[in-house]
Order: sequence, then C-alpha cells, then structure tokens
Amino acid sequence: MLELQAVHHIAIICSDYARSKQFYTGILGFKIEREVYREARDSYKLDLSLNGQYIIELFSFPSPPPRVSRPEACGLRHIAFKVADIEKAIAVLNTKGVFPEPIRTDEFTGKKFTFFADPDDLPIELYEI
Repeated sequence: MLELQAVHHIAIICSDYARSKQFYTGILGFKIEREVYREARDSYKLDLSLNGQYIIELFSFPSPPPRVSRPEACGLRHIAFKVADIEKAIAVLNTKGVFPEPIRTDEFTGKKFTFFADPDDLPIELYEI
C-alpha cells in the first residue's frame, strides 16, 4: 500500500509573474519562503507558505499556453482553502478588489462555500469549516 502522508505543494504556472505574486502574497496573504530566477529557463519559481506550511510553487515561463478552465474542463478543477468565517473572508477580499461568487451551501455537509479566480482565472474555493 502506498502510504501518502499529505499534499506537499500545489504548482501553478502564471502568465504575469508580478501580478500573480502580488495576488497570492498581497491579497491571499501567503508568505514568500524563497524566490529563485532560473536563467536557463527564463523562469521564476516562488515558494509560498500559509500559516507556516509550504503550500504553493508559483512559476513563470515565457509564453505558457492558456489553460482551459471552465466549464468543468478535464484536469485540476480548483484549489480550496478552509476559512472559519466565510462572510468575513469575502469582506476582506472585497476590500482588495476581489469579488467571489454568491455563497452556496454544500448539500451534503451543510457548509458554506464560494469561488473566485486568481489572475489567470484559476478557480479558488473558500470553504467554511
């Protein structure tokens, strides 16, 4: 039996490195752990953590192809983050110019959730715990 322990990280390729770096750090509040420019690939790699846990690798590459995102394209569907108070989280996002979809309720758990998008239209979910 393969004994997986946890998700190690999520890798995201962005089209505008500076814009995505500001979104994930300035709006979502991720902390920069390491930033490396890889000259041979003309690429940045930004390691981001949340509450002390390494979570996202943000990459830039010259001219990445666009990602088909919606509706329900094959592949990674979205990333989701737990929040204690979804209305409070939405209010904070609104002050930063990010406006999530209306709040929905999970029909199986009764928990509230919503979606918004990063600068490249990657769906991000907030799920109230």
